[in-house]
Amino acid sequence: MNEIKRIALIVLDSVGVGALPDAEKFGDQGVATLPNLAQEVGGVNLPNLQQFGLGNIVEIEGVDPEEAPQAAFGKMAEASNGKDTTTGHWELAGLLSSDPFPTYPDGFPEEVMEEFHQAIGKGSLGNKPASGTVIIEELGEKHLETAKPIVYTSADSVFQIAAHEDIIPIEELYDMCQKAREILTGDHAVARVIARPFIGELGDFTRTSRRKDFSLQPPAKTVLDYLKEADKEVVGVGKIDNIFADQGITQAVHTDNNMDGVDKTLDYLKELDQEGIIFTNLVDFDQKYGHRRDAAGYAQALQEFDQRLPELISALNEDDLLILTADHGCDPTHKGSDHTREYVPLLVYGKQVKAGIDLGTRETFSDIAATISDIFEVEKTDNGVSFKEEIL
Repeated sequence: MNEIKRIALIVLDSVGVGALPDAEKFGDQGVATLPNLAQEVGGVNLPNLQQFGLGNIVEIEGVDPEEAPQAAFGKMAEASNGKDTTTGHWELAGLLSSDPFPTYPDGFPEEVMEEFHQAIGKGSLGNKPASGTVIIEELGEKHLETAKPIVYTSADSVFQIAAHEDIIPIEELYDMCQKAREILTGDHAVARVIARPFIGELGDFTRTSRRKDFSLQPPAKTVLDYLKEADKEVVGVGKIDNIFADQGITQAVHTDNNMDGVDKTLDYLKELDQEGIIFTNLVDFDQKYGHRRDAAGYAQALQEFDQRLPELISALNEDDLLILTADHGCDPTHKGSDHTREYVPLLVYGKQVKAGIDLGTRETFSDIAATISDIFEVEKTDNGVSFKEEIL
């Protein structure tokens, strides 16, 4: 029998802890999401994360190093060539990406759009990087008049299609996304095509919860596949199932916000009695605060998560592990609105964990995948070095 039965792996989306050595190549010299935002707001109050050893990983205003941290702590470098959600999560699951996913700061090329228009039988509006809420206000009237979908992108590798549900019914919008997904391959293989339905009147549009992501399939097996093949549970909380195009997932639930993500993780910790992992993404840090360069909002969201940490600890059994990490940075004090190329924190807590162990600087996020494989004695991916013996 394994010493560990369940692992809750929580990704604090975009909570980076400092620039990687190659950050300059990405235009990211000097970035450090958590330290920089803490400095910007005059210090953050994260007492529970401090007790875990967060302040032992990097200097953070308001978060002191602990003499006897409750968790094992360290940081991880991204070995993949990128700084986006998909690349980061795939690497956490043991899959490295040597080529970054394409992004479109000037919109999509004519040949892509022509093929898309031919496939859907009509033209489109937009075709530029934009905030989703802003572009539907800007082009909403024209969309209602012409019934053409609104196409836009962001700093991420995404092709997003917004449409009013009364103008383009939801199944038709999903069909347009599927057609776009089939077109966007090869050099234009964006990580995600996203349906962005909305409702309401002109000047008062609201995006609905019927958003749907059409992701690129991971090109090789991840630790999630190996867990599933070994009859372990792989629960995706948040957008995890979308990021992996449902590959290796046994059950999934979507979330409305960070606190809902914590609630649903707690539900699974109470209910799940099989061996396996609960893989949670808390997206608000990135989506609501990082990209919008809102340091104060980001700090507040971190403090809200910190306040929930005791609940997560209380929900753990003797044979559980809690791993906290991130997938990239999104420094709200940096220029632009893009992700940032950073180290991510690594905090590992559990009743059986050797508290206060310094796991150092890991060479790849895939050390988490290697450790999970080691703990559950399933096949390993080609990447990563297990730290099981160091922590247990």
